[in-house]
Amino acid sequence: MKLIVRLLINAVALWLTTLLVAGVSVQAFAPGGTVETVLTYLLVAAIFGIVNGVVGNLIRIVAFPLYILTLGLISLIVNGLLLLLAAWLSQLFGFGLVVESFWWGVLGALVLGLISWLIGIVLRPVVNPSRRS
Repeated sequence: MKLIVRLLINAVALWLTTLLVAGVSVQAFAPGGTVETVLTYLLVAAIFGIVNGVVGNLIRIVAFPLYILTLGLISLIVNGLLLLLAAWLSQLFGFGLVVESFWWGVLGALVLGLISWLIGIVLRPVVNPSRRS
């Protein structure tokens, strides 16, 4: 259940990010319909979640000294690179996330993280009612 909610949060956050950041967009796998667009956002969110979960955690473990040295600012670069990797992987299927450049990726990852965090805070009482904070 939590995995599905997390996927939906990331898909909505990705949609809002494409509206706010000019250099980040999503190309649907079929032109036209709303269902195809929603499925594309869900697939891209799943790809980004897998990339962030597998590759992102590995990079964070290996680059831990850099995180300490830069007081965490390297995370902006790492998240931008992870967004670019997710865009590249989704483009292999002929649809998905399009990021124009590295700096658009960094900005897109920052906005995506903030929006996802805000949506998670709003939905926390709905998803996990026993936990209060």
